[in-house]
Amino acid sequence: MDSRQPIEPGGTAFPRVDRSAVSVGDAFAESDEKAFWLAKTPLERLEAVELYREIAFGYDPLTARLQRVLESAEFPLR
Repeated sequence: MDSRQPIEPGGTAFPRVDRSAVSVGDAFAESDEKAFWLAKTPLERLEAVELYREIAFGYDPLTARLQRVLESAEFPLR
C-alpha cells in the first residue's frame, strides 16, 4: 500500500501517518531553545514576540489603533 494514498475508514478520506517523520523525546530534557534565542539580536527577539502576539490575539489593520478607555464626566457642584 502506498503511504501517500489516503485510507478510507468508514468511507472518509484519512491520510497516512509518516512514522519516519515522528520523533519521541523527553519533555524534561534540556533543549537548545535558550541558546537559540540568545543567539538572536534584541530586534529579532522583539519581532518574534510581536509575531506570536499577532498569531495569538489576531491582527486587523482596520482596528489596529489605541482604544479609548477613559471618558470624562462633569458633575454639578454643590
